[in-house]
Amino acid sequence: MDFISSLFSNLWSLTLIVLFFGGSIFVHELGHFLAARRRGVKVTRFSIGFGPAIWKRTGRDGVEYRLSWIPLGGYVALPQLADMAAIEGESDIEAEKLPPITYTTKVAVFAAGAFFNVIFAFALATILWFAGRPAPEYLATTRIGYVIPTLKLADGTEAPSPAAAAGLKANDIIRQVDGRPVQDWNQFKSALVLGTGTQQDGQRLVRLGIEREGQLLEITASPQRSGDERFRTIGVSPAFATIIDQVSPGSPGAALGFQANDEITAVADRAVTAPEVLFDYLRTHPNQSVQLTVRRQGQGVVLTVPATVTGRPHPLTGLTQRTNFSLLKESPWTQISEIVDTTFRTLWSLVSPKGDLSFSNLSGPIGIGRGFWNAGQSDFPLRYALWFAILINVNLAIFNLLPIPVLDGGHILLATIARLRGRPLPTNFILTTQSAFMVLLLMMVLYVTVFGDIRRLVNDFKADAPAKEATKPAPAGK
Repeated sequence: MDFISSLFSNLWSLTLIVLFFGGSIFVHELGHFLAARRRGVKVTRFSIGFGPAIWKRTGRDGVEYRLSWIPLGGYVALPQLADMAAIEGESDIEAEKLPPITYTTKVAVFAAGAFFNVIFAFALATILWFAGRPAPEYLATTRIGYVIPTLKLADGTEAPSPAAAAGLKANDIIRQVDGRPVQDWNQFKSALVLGTGTQQDGQRLVRLGIEREGQLLEITASPQRSGDERFRTIGVSPAFATIIDQVSPGSPGAALGFQANDEITAVADRAVTAPEVLFDYLRTHPNQSVQLTVRRQGQGVVLTVPATVTGRPHPLTGLTQRTNFSLLKESPWTQISEIVDTTFRTLWSLVSPKGDLSFSNLSGPIGIGRGFWNAGQSDFPLRYALWFAILINVNLAIFNLLPIPVLDGGHILLATIARLRGRPLPTNFILTTQSAFMVLLLMMVLYVTVFGDIRRLVNDFKADAPAKEATKPAPAGK
């Protein structure tokens, strides 16, 4: 039964990748195709992917439709607009014998792909507006639940966390980051990671607007780079309830009197504002019994957890935790504008000498596919896939409009330069420029794939291996 469930889940994830990732590329190229046909531009090929064809067919309209082996995007071959033979393959059409194309038509056709991605994103965002995006409790807040005492830095050393050094406390509510209002934990993390603030001595700086016991305070901290991604971090985690989901019959947790839906509110008279508070206390007091206060059906119940004994299961073994979810219903404008804002701040952090992002923090085709795969494995596969598809389509639109040769924005740039100078740019210049930037683009994709996507896959596999090993049954004794 588990095998069938796993197989169905994997097939569903593959379906989401094909439907939304492939669909996003198709929509982009469809925009170019329809705009070209509308403006009377010759179309010779419509391809999803690059390189040799897996499948191809020439339609009655004379256009070759194909599915190609390299899933890094797609293209519509438009010999009147750009000579892209190095990427799209040779064509029997002699472009110089075709009628010239106006500047307005060039801009309209090149911009149509991004326009269609935005329209597609807006349509998906409208669906998600009505359906609602699942928001776990710990992401729907900016209330601090736990201040980490020490932080493991990117170089492997440990240091007092910036949050502890700055005096942040549990139950502080983060209202602003560097003057930017934040409404949830993702917005807080994004503003922190993409920040470029520095002090005169070069140390990183973040200014936090904090609400504490009804008073507004401004606290400055010096973020450190931590974790595999080397993101800016201050060492805080969000506040959310510690709720028991299931209690295994006959387990040590059941013997202590725990029941499903119990909410642990205090440990030794210390408020449990986040699960980390409980785990940290138990870790630092292993040799003594601990009293836990539990909210059960509106009533307070005190349970005693005995000291841990070497060689025996932990007293809380058999308990699983539950996270509450709510449905966030944001308008399409809110969803898309937030993604646009984050995308441009990401680009700025990449190019700013004060930013800490690098290309290894980005995701390529593997990372995008993995995002849809993870959505398919979640409790809300379609809703998460919709949200991720909105993100991908908005980013695809912005990326393609960047003024970089080979991309749509680069074609518009070259066409604009030619219009301003009053005559076409030299063919050799265009071909050389496009070839050079195509090599650079492929190198960037390769770098992001190897040092971003594959690195994360390897790190996650290493992190999962001990957990899987721990769940294996012990060998039978002799």
